[in-house]
Amino acid sequence: MTDPLKTLDSGRPKPAAVSQKVYAIAGISVTVFGLEELRSQATEVACLWLLHPRLATQERMTDIAASTITDWNTKTKDTPTAKGLIAVSFDQRNHGARMVNPLANEAWRQGNPRHAQDMFSIFQGTARDTSLLMDYLAAFVFPNGEHKISENLVLGVSLGGHAAWSCLLHEPRISAGVVIIGCPDYLNLMVDRARLSKLPSWTKSNPPGAEILGSEAFPASFVDIVEQYDPASLMLKHVKSASGPLRDETLPAPTDQEQQELRPLLTRCLAGKRILNLSGGVDKLVPYQRGEAFLKWFKSAISVNGWFEEGAITFEDIIDQAAGHEVTPKMVDEAVRFISETLAINENSKERRGSVRESKI
Repeated sequence: MTDPLKTLDSGRPKPAAVSQKVYAIAGISVTVFGLEELRSQATEVACLWLLHPRLATQERMTDIAASTITDWNTKTKDTPTAKGLIAVSFDQRNHGARMVNPLANEAWRQGNPRHAQDMFSIFQGTARDTSLLMDYLAAFVFPNGEHKISENLVLGVSLGGHAAWSCLLHEPRISAGVVIIGCPDYLNLMVDRARLSKLPSWTKSNPPGAEILGSEAFPASFVDIVEQYDPASLMLKHVKSASGPLRDETLPAPTDQEQQELRPLLTRCLAGKRILNLSGGVDKLVPYQRGEAFLKWFKSAISVNGWFEEGAITFEDIIDQAAGHEVTPKMVDEAVRFISETLAINENSKERRGSVRESKI
């Protein structure tokens, strides 16, 4: 897999550098950006958690950290008491300084028979690491109570985008997130990848793929775990007429009874949160189409007059039509814009109803 952040190296002016300081927290090497730029009058600080792509390391998130912090500090330069912003990056599990088994980061075509289990468990582990580090970050960076971390946001790319979805769903302290070239429907993505890889688990049945779930590529115990943590699997298991695992058609709206089951789940996981989903229109590795059916179903639920409109979820779904599996300058501009807009929202002025914005750039 090529580096999805490579496009930024030449396609976008390099942002002004911001300060970096490395801490060892809970046995993990953590880089914190923007501490020196914090104004002493800013009693409250937001933290942006940056989750890097597969086969990359935390260093690849440096430019995104600089872009977001510089933009926010520029917008608030005349307001010394405005909320500050720092960013944090760390190596995902089995990456960088935390490497254990290089093969576990590879796909079926590269000889890893446990690609589905490895990738899911790695990024779910990273999501849990984010929660763990969230517990202790302030004790390391603000040991004397110099600032209070009052808000947490997450931004993830590719593998980090999958992890960002998990953070949004399962970490109550995350109030907003940016998912870049990630997918909210893991089984749909991976079963299609098994089809394209012509795995025996796909080809041996008649019709092909009929027995893929529960096979050696997708053990039943693993599928059960996916249903606990993955956005689409977690929600759609409550919709009895939603077929799977390949979801290409429009998904059925939940019945009144199913809505009653889903409301507490959505309230607990996502109510009041802001999400920006950025995708490449010609992405072949993580095609937008693999998450599209679920996203249409989800957007219908949370939009104005949707059955979960009262959840006050803000969702932006933006496709860079010419982009493959890459982070483009347009995507970064949208991410920076979204983060600053999120930080600028006064608690009392947040949307009381759900809202959906769709755009192609």
